[in-house]
Amino acid sequence: MKKLFSISPTLVLVFVLLLPAFSSATSGEPVEFDESRNKLLGYMLAKQLPVMHFSDKEVNDKLVFAAFDLYIKQLDFQKRFLLQKDVGSLSAFAPAIDTNLLKGTIVLPRAGYTILNGRIAEVEAMTKELLEKGFFYSLDESYETDPDKLRYAVTQKDLRERWRKILKGQIISRYLDLFEEQEKIKEGKEKKERKEDKELWREAEEKVAKRNVNFFNRMHQETLQDHYDRYFNAVTRAFDPHTVYMPPANKEDFDIHMRGSLEGIGALLREEDGYIKVVNIIPGSASARQGRLEAEDIILEVAQGKEDPVEITDMRLRDAVRLIRGPKGSEVRLTVKKPDASKVVIPIIRDVVQIEETFVKSMLLEGMDGKKVGYVLIPSFYRDFEKSRNGSDARNSTDDTRKEIESLKKEGISSLILDMRNNGGGSLMDAVDTAGLFFETGPVVQVKNSYGSKRILADDDNSVVWAGPLLVLVNQFSASASEIVAAALQDYGRAVIVGGAHTHGKGTVQTLIDLNDNIPLLHLKRYDDLGALKVTIQKFYRVNGGSTQYKGVEPDIILPSLFQHLESGEQYLDNSLPWDHVDSVSYPSYASTPFDLESLQQKSKKRVADDEGLQVIADEAEKAFVRSKQTTMSLQLSEMKAHREEAKIARDKIGAHYLKYREEQGAANGDGAAREADKEKDKDKWKDEIKEDPYINESLHILNDM
Repeated sequence: MKKLFSISPTLVLVFVLLLPAFSSATSGEPVEFDESRNKLLGYMLAKQLPVMHFSDKEVNDKLVFAAFDLYIKQLDFQKRFLLQKDVGSLSAFAPAIDTNLLKGTIVLPRAGYTILNGRIAEVEAMTKELLEKGFFYSLDESYETDPDKLRYAVTQKDLRERWRKILKGQIISRYLDLFEEQEKIKEGKEKKERKEDKELWREAEEKVAKRNVNFFNRMHQETLQDHYDRYFNAVTRAFDPHTVYMPPANKEDFDIHMRGSLEGIGALLREEDGYIKVVNIIPGSASARQGRLEAEDIILEVAQGKEDPVEITDMRLRDAVRLIRGPKGSEVRLTVKKPDASKVVIPIIRDVVQIEETFVKSMLLEGMDGKKVGYVLIPSFYRDFEKSRNGSDARNSTDDTRKEIESLKKEGISSLILDMRNNGGGSLMDAVDTAGLFFETGPVVQVKNSYGSKRILADDDNSVVWAGPLLVLVNQFSASASEIVAAALQDYGRAVIVGGAHTHGKGTVQTLIDLNDNIPLLHLKRYDDLGALKVTIQKFYRVNGGSTQYKGVEPDIILPSLFQHLESGEQYLDNSLPWDHVDSVSYPSYASTPFDLESLQQKSKKRVADDEGLQVIADEAEKAFVRSKQTTMSLQLSEMKAHREEAKIARDKIGAHYLKYREEQGAANGDGAAREADKEKDKDKWKDEIKEDPYINESLHILNDM
């Protein structure tokens, strides 16, 4: 029998439907290295993961080589330290990973730690010498910025040349930052602060030298236990990208996030191949209100206000989070690499989440025929589980959606737009109940566990809150619970789904297992804290039998997206579980307003070709795709300057029609009174943005066609 212990259904409901990520809190003291503790952890993972995980994967040769690939990526993904012979030496340990875990002879992370530390010391001395020697900035040369296109250096001479170009690029980039700051200095008393070009170059070199000192200091702080923890995480992620080992400090981060402690910038982050990547923006947060930080952005540097930035590539997530978080009202400036490879500096005033912004909200729109159209935004599927357990009335997204629709009905709406763009998921209960607001009764989603057992979650309430024409908006960042709702309404023929080529495609369920509760009896809990395991235990299927995993939901009408070139979603993650299907279940058709989908698609396609806003998005998406493939960076000042200008023009052009970037409005100058006034003014700003949104405009046309 496969199952060794039970998993709490309460945990499943809490953790199941979030867009893949964890993070954003300070963490506790690091665990001291204990070889016996690590032996026990390795044994537990090797024994328990195959039992708990949905996939039935075994710790065999195929899995251990997948784990090794992940381990090498996290060790030196940017290929800035290890030589080819180092990787060859470490690869000799790969075939024995499975037996080493079971026997407690875990040697790979210690070997990796020793080799990497030796190379870090060599590179540190190398870079110091290069910076002292100086660079020829007029030399016409370039270097490759995409680690996937790079090979590990063969010799130290090759590695030195790689770092020479990296440092030269950093200095030119810093010089351009300083030059742009000078350009912004206005006439008047500030005119005295202007600096000569020679002084700007010297300052750029000094700042890069200082930044590299800090960078290597951080690298030296990596402990042997850190390497073991990352090794264990590589083993778990070989099962699927959402199965992760959380050492005690990371488990604390996760607990704080689940309690809703979101003071700071309000972004969910993950550590991915040496980078800190934005997974999701919390509705109502400082990042959401600022408007420029987005999912899939990579944070390269963090600065406190006008202080010098700190590079956070190759930094541990918890350390990066410490820099990004901070007291309410303080400013953090993030240097971000966008998916099209352009770089921007984003100033954010830290704040707590404005709770009202996280809740469902609605507004009236005017349709193309002059009739009233309702608009309902669902940022996430939330529920106060603590109050639910206590038997109290718990605020939840279903009741709030019902309330907003009832209010819109009193205004005499003829059709409804349900906006679930950027909705990363939430409560499974509310996904089912929200879908049920639009039809009488019936199944909403099938849930299958690792034993093949299925259960059907259905809406049993025969009341219908809205029976008229319905359009659902989604995008690549609509995940989990939002995919369940969109899929059910699509299968029932109840709504037209509109958006990009596909949604995120996360159709799996995770739960959190406290490893301290599963220690083999003989060890008698002699270790204080082993951490936790977030493990995939179930999978979702639509009522038609297809999984929402991997493929996501394919909209009925596809509109151009600025992110259509992005390799974003489950299908692009290492070791993600595949799409499959089960038997469909019986479900009725609730298409209260029959529509000719093919006709709707043709009319929409024609309009999109003539819509200025959508064409700007389509054109810039194509340019972004081209830019994202151009990963070789010129080290000529004129070329780097031109590249920056091109990216700025693109951002400004898109901003006029799509991103609606917010003006800083005095936020950066620390004027607290001005910021408070802006908050009041911004409360209804979202309504203006919705009215200007080209996707909303096209949605109104589609509803008119229906």
